[in-house]
Amino acid sequence: MALPEVPEADAALITQFLDAIWAENGLAKPTLASYRRDLEGLARWRSQTSGDVWKLDRQALFDYLAWRTREHGYSPRSNARLLSSLRAFYAWVLRRGLRNDDPTALLDPPKLPRSLPKALAESQVEALLQAPQIDTPLGLRDRAMLELMYAAGLRVSELVDLPANAVNLRQGVVRVTGKGSKERLVPLGEESQHWLEKYLAQARPQLAGKRNIPALFVGVSGQAPSRQEFWGLVKRYAAVAGIDPAKVSPHGLRHSFATHLLNRGADLRALQMLLGHSSLSTTQIYTLVAREHLQKLHGKHHPRG
Repeated sequence: MALPEVPEADAALITQFLDAIWAENGLAKPTLASYRRDLEGLARWRSQTSGDVWKLDRQALFDYLAWRTREHGYSPRSNARLLSSLRAFYAWVLRRGLRNDDPTALLDPPKLPRSLPKALAESQVEALLQAPQIDTPLGLRDRAMLELMYAAGLRVSELVDLPANAVNLRQGVVRVTGKGSKERLVPLGEESQHWLEKYLAQARPQLAGKRNIPALFVGVSGQAPSRQEFWGLVKRYAAVAGIDPAKVSPHGLRHSFATHLLNRGADLRALQMLLGHSSLSTTQIYTLVAREHLQKLHGKHHPRG
């Protein structure tokens, strides 16, 4: 069944909201796209009843969250993310003076189970990195992308959006624009730098041709791979490496980067800077991963484990 259209008035207000928060906070494109999907979903649901989105009260929002769970099986994590979008929207509505209360103020977020990041073993990462066939331009590009993502702990959006001038091979660093348009410098590491040099010298000129392409990583079309395309590449190379594709994702390489650094004694504050986390509490989840790793080692190898 076709989805109902987003009412014009709601669509216009949602666009105004997104333009405003982008100007105020410089949010990343994936975050803005997520906000749009969430708010347009609410507007479509509301269009089947009555009333503008900005006028909805707490009970209506509660009903929408319940409807998503009951009719479509959305998880508590998905509803928690939706609630974050709604809070940002109604805070903006409040600042604009369209209403004098925030209907999300008394909405409790759903309780989430503790979910630890899933990291690959170092041997699995090594197998994954070696999976691309480097005798082709695309294979060499893919090897460089995988090496860089693991070496620098990048988010997939950060990786595919990298401009060519973000990499400084002489200094061995990459300049990354993360969430909120915040920049950070991340070391490349010898292996990553080696494969980037090979890609830039051998593969990229063939893929780009005479076109002036700003993106660091390009395909035969001259465009940078999308997040979805890179996701597919990681799954394909996982299968080549003998790893269950269902247990591997681009973000898993970022988790592996953080977990392996901590297991080898990295400082938590330094890891926070490398990952581009605004809060140390976000980074601290990896200490739980490292602790579980140590507990497993103890249980396996200690005579009284």
